Amino acid sequence: MDWVIETRDLKKTYRMGDFDVEALRGVSFNIKRGEVVSIMGPSGSGKSTLMNTLGCLDRPTSGEYFLDGEAVAEMDDDQLASVRNRKVGFVFQSFNLLSRLTAVGNVELPLRYAGVTEGRRERAIRSLEAVGLQDRMKHRPYELSGGQQQRVAIARALVNDPAMIMADEPTGNLDSKVGTEIMNILLTLNKDHGTTLIIVTHDPRIAEQTQRVIRLTDGVLDTSYEKDGKTKK
Repeated sequence: MDWVIETRDLKKTYRMGDFDVEALRGVSFNIKRGEVVSIMGPSGSGKSTLMNTLGCLDRPTSGEYFLDGEAVAEMDDDQLASVRNRKVGFVFQSFNLLSRLTAVGNVELPLRYAGVTEGRRERAIRSLEAVGLQDRMKHRPYELSGGQQQRVAIARALVNDPAMIMADEPTGNLDSKVGTEIMNILLTLNKDHGTTLIIVTHDPRIAEQTQRVIRLTDGVLDTSYEKDGKTKK
C-alpha cells in the first residue's frame, strides 16, 4: 500500500503549570496517497495538535510518524522545517498572504525558502493558472476578494508539488457560495492530479465531501465512527 501518512501510537503531552495535559493519547492511522480525509472533533479533542504534528509544525512526545516514507517524529527543528517545506502545502482559514507581495509573489515564497531560482516564476504562474487566477497574478491581497485570496493560498500550497495539502478550516472565512467554490477547487485538484488532501473542519457538510473522516474525542480516535465517517448504529 502506498501510504502518504503512517502514524503509530502518537502521544503528545503539554506541561500546563503543575499539570500534564495529554492532547494525544495513542493515535494510530494511515492515509493513502491521493486520499481525501477530514479531521473532526470538538474543541479540546486534540485535532489542532494532530494537525500540527502531521504538518511537521510540532513533534509528538512519543510514537512514530512517517510522512511520504520519511520518519519525522524525532527530527530536529531544522529537519522538520525542511520536510515541511518539501512535503506539506498549507491552506489556512485566514489565508496568511503577505500584503506587500502580488499574488504571484506570494505563490513564489515556498520556492524561495527552498532555494529554487531557475523556473521559479514559471512554476508560480502555473499554480495560479491551476486555480483559475491567471488574470490576477499582479494583484495584491487587498485587491482580491476573500475567495480569490484563498485561491492564491491554494496555489501557494501547490507550488512545491507537496506530498499532501493540509487545509485548516479552508472555507471558514467565506460565505457559503464562495466556500463551495473553494471546496470544488480542492476536490478537482485531487481528482485531476491525485493530490492528497487533509481537511480540518468542524462543518459536517465539508466532511461529507471527503472520502473518510478521522474523528477525535479527548485525544483518541472516536471508535463510534466507521472508516467512511458514518456513525455506527
